[in-house]
Amino acid sequence: MFYYSTKNSNYKVSLEKAVLKGMPDDGGLFMPEKIPIIPDEEFVKLKDLNYKDLSFYLAKLFIDDIPENELRKIIDDAYYFEPPLIYLSDKIGVLELFHGPTLAFKDFGARFMSRLMSFFVKKNNTKLHILIATSGDTGSAIGNAFQNVENINVTILYPSGKISEIQEKQIASLEGNIESLEIDGTFDDCQNLVKRAFIDKELNSVIKLSSANSINISRLIPQIFYYFYGYFQAKFRGEKIVFSVPSGNFGNLTAGLIAFKMGLPVELFIAATNINHVVPDYLKTGVFIPMKSISTISNAMDVGNPNNFDRMLNLFSYDEMKSIIKGFWLNDELTKQAIIDTFNKYKYVIDPHGAIGIKACEDSISNFDNNVFFVSLETAHYSKFMDIVSPLLDKNLTMPDRLKKYLNLPKKSIKLSKDYDELKNHLLKKYS
Repeated sequence: MFYYSTKNSNYKVSLEKAVLKGMPDDGGLFMPEKIPIIPDEEFVKLKDLNYKDLSFYLAKLFIDDIPENELRKIIDDAYYFEPPLIYLSDKIGVLELFHGPTLAFKDFGARFMSRLMSFFVKKNNTKLHILIATSGDTGSAIGNAFQNVENINVTILYPSGKISEIQEKQIASLEGNIESLEIDGTFDDCQNLVKRAFIDKELNSVIKLSSANSINISRLIPQIFYYFYGYFQAKFRGEKIVFSVPSGNFGNLTAGLIAFKMGLPVELFIAATNINHVVPDYLKTGVFIPMKSISTISNAMDVGNPNNFDRMLNLFSYDEMKSIIKGFWLNDELTKQAIIDTFNKYKYVIDPHGAIGIKACEDSISNFDNNVFFVSLETAHYSKFMDIVSPLLDKNLTMPDRLKKYLNLPKKSIKLSKDYDELKNHLLKKYS
């Protein structure tokens, strides 16, 4: 299968080139030239598969230039965990996507990607430099997934003072082939720096850059897998399934939309955001107006110009999109109340992003008949936001040991301004 640019459907490359390059030269994003549709007779067989077997079946539909035995190794090595569906009520469930090593949903995409890239790098006997921007959990997931991977270096840009303490410690404590840059600016500033680097011909002639954000198609493909897995877990609770998706850069929702195009019978997706609600606004007006990102307690969704919106536009027209996606957003005060309400109603501790997803479900129930079951994606463990969640619930909550260990590690990040030349000079000096 070939992959085309969202800015030029005639620009097509192999999966290998799409993965290693990250972004097309024209500034678009790579998309599969066709969305594979699963035949009905095959679909019914998928419900009984475990997570690894289901992932392998779906991966083969998009990846036909890697031997199946090697693809199976990638899947088996990436996923020692799977996403359980926790039933809060007879109407709402939470798909817990935080059971990977960094306790965030990014682990599903990052671990698959790192192993896929490692396969291609070894095959070509070459070196690669990953350059990413993070608004929270992406950085730690990518850093963990690529730690000690031969011939691949990683540089992670994160906005100073705009991610949680534990998120920063998970990123800034990494070393070896992983370096972190603390940027004096917003996530959008970090993202713009990365985008400029990818189109900088001089820089790319010296350093072979690639992306590990949801910009990269190899991060997006594995996110499709858990929609199928979550659907099959929820199906016996209702004839119709609605997914509520906390959204920032919209890679997570885009993966769900691709699953829908493949034949997953989803009734509706809810694009749940914080006050950076450019996509919910678009769904109402048909006009997309990027904004400067605003800092919130749900910081992974502090994105004012989401990258994956271009992919959404490639999948659906506006009329099609608003028929399958409903927008929803909360400000910080309402998000805090949603955290409290979720605990009081269901005895379930949830992080700020997931709280918005749950509230979106609750506000939508009255719009559907009794045959609908809502699945909200819980994208991170609450303990990554302990300073927010614990005081709200007035409880001494427990942090998992694999997260707690980061608190005492020294911070090793390098501070830079949001000036692009400063970033460029740093990369050239260190890696050329």
